[in-house]
Parts: sequence; structure tokens; C-alpha cells
Amino acid sequence: MVSIRDVAARCHVSTATVSKALNNHRDISEATKRIVRQTAREMKYCPNTVARTLKTKRTYNIGVLFQDEGSSGLMHEYFMSVLEGFRKRAEAGGYDLTFINTRTGVTVSYADYCRARQLEGAVIACVDLRKKPAADLLDSEIPAVTIDHADSRCMAVLSDNVRDMEKLTDYICRMGHKRVAYIHGQSSFQVVQSRLDGFFRTLGRYGIALPDGYLQEGGFIDAELAAVKTRELLSMKDRPTCILFPDDASLVGGLSEIEKEGLKVPEDISVAGYDGSTISRILQPEITTIRQDSQKIGSIAAARLIEAIEHPAQHPAGRVLVEGELIKGKSVGQVMTEK
Repeated sequence: MVSIRDVAARCHVSTATVSKALNNHRDISEATKRIVRQTAREMKYCPNTVARTLKTKRTYNIGVLFQDEGSSGLMHEYFMSVLEGFRKRAEAGGYDLTFINTRTGVTVSYADYCRARQLEGAVIACVDLRKKPAADLLDSEIPAVTIDHADSRCMAVLSDNVRDMEKLTDYICRMGHKRVAYIHGQSSFQVVQSRLDGFFRTLGRYGIALPDGYLQEGGFIDAELAAVKTRELLSMKDRPTCILFPDDASLVGGLSEIEKEGLKVPEDISVAGYDGSTISRILQPEITTIRQDSQKIGSIAAARLIEAIEHPAQHPAGRVLVEGELIKGKSVGQVMTEK
């Protein structure tokens, strides 16, 4: 088995330098880190985690707290991509990941769970931070970073939902649409409230009022509910010329209802999604949507958490907003005159 001494000898550096390079310490240059990591990969070096734990009294293990209220779990392409970005950055820093069991059947706080398994920090994704036992984790000494929910007690890494929704709504309005409906996700989600802010703010700039019934609460990755809500909108006397959906997957349900009515997108009615998932590129016409930079969100979250673990005094609470990209697609058509 290749040892850390073998890697150090090949790179002509000390074992301490190899250790620091593999663990992304700040006092090692980026050039040295690249050489050491490349050499370690070529030699198929695998750290002896047991020996490292005994020597350093550290586990280099991060907890992942993921509890999706929408019940889509890791089937949600966005969160799957976020966690993949987190994993890559954490492993590059020498850390392993452990999913925190949220259904143990035992009344125990997440903080106690982390302590019992000697987790050095935790990333919290898609969890209501106002509720126990998640709140106990943020109140503890355990470093934490949140994704999709912001809290004053820790660092949060978020999509810039307000700005991104403004970009999407602005594009729709510039295409001439004045009757714009929005089927949004569950109102209890912070992300939904942020997107609603961006939606209403943009309509206000264009002097567009939202008719009764144009705002509908749906659910994330819920094509069936989206279909029901779309049916309601299409049955209105002055139906919308454009419908926004909570995500690209839900939009599929809306499309099925539009097709049942014998309508075409975008000739008869326009639609727009969110997330920029794979399905948005497969559907015809290509969907107008916001592509969130999910891997970047996960990578930044991992980097900030590792900083908090290794340099706690230099890691204040705050927010990092990651802006998405407007994908114009072809599902929003130009409206020349009000129908």
C-alpha cells in the first residue's frame, strides 16, 4: 500500500507538506497542492483515516442534513447537483461525508447526533431552520452552513432567487405579455417567498396588475398538481398568455393540459419553468427557464464549511448569493397586441 511517505518522496517534499496539500491548508501554494494531488492520484494513494484520526484527534467527517419537505429527496435534480458539488469540494479538502439520519425513531437532536458520531461540521439543505431539532444544531458549537435557507446564526449559500425571477419575469414582459400567471411552490419555503418578491417587483415596474386567480400555489416536482392548476387557469374567461411553473418537471404537467385543450406552445400560450434541468433541454419547444448554478452552490458551501471548521474565528455568519442564467429557449412567444 502506498504511504504518505511514498508520495512525499516522489514530490521531493516533506510528509507534512503532503498532508497540508491534501487537506487544502492555506500555507501551501496552489502549485504545490496541484503537484501533490496529481501524484497522489497517479500512485493511487489512499489516506489511512484511522491512523489520521488517532494522530490528529480529528475525524475529517462532515454531516449532511437533508430533509426535503416536498418529499422529492435526491430525485430532485437541483439538490442532487448541489450535493454533488459539495461532495467534490469536501473530498478535495480531505473530508468524508455522512448523511444524518432524520428518521432514527429516537428523540435526539441533530447536534447530539453529530457529537455522537464525531462529525466536525454539517451542511443543512432544504430544512426548515425554525423547527427543532435543526434549530438546536445551529445553536450548538458545531460549524454549519445552510443551503436554500438563510439564518443569522451561520453562513448560507443561496441561489439569487429574487434577481433570477426578476430576469425571467422581465424577459416575459419584454416579449409583450401582460397577462402572466404564476403557479409557485409551497408558500412556506423561503425560496418561494424570494421568487414571489422578484415576480411582483418586476410586474410593478411594468405597471402590470395580477388578476384574481392568476397566482396559484402548486408544489415542487408535482406534475399532477401543476396540471390541475393549469386547467383552472385555462378555464378562465381571460386566461393568461403566459404561465410560469415552480420548476421544469412541474411544467410537464401543465403542458399535458395545454395539449388536451388543443393549444400549442408558444403560438397559443407561452410557458416558462425554473431550474434549467435536463428536461428543459429535451422538451420541444426548448423551455424558457432559469438555470441555477447548482454545482457552484454546493462547492462554495463546502469551502465555507471547511473554513469554519479549520478557522472558526475567521468565519462570520452571512450570505453568499449565486446568480443563475436566463435560458430564453423557445417556449415564450412574442405578443404583439393584447388578445
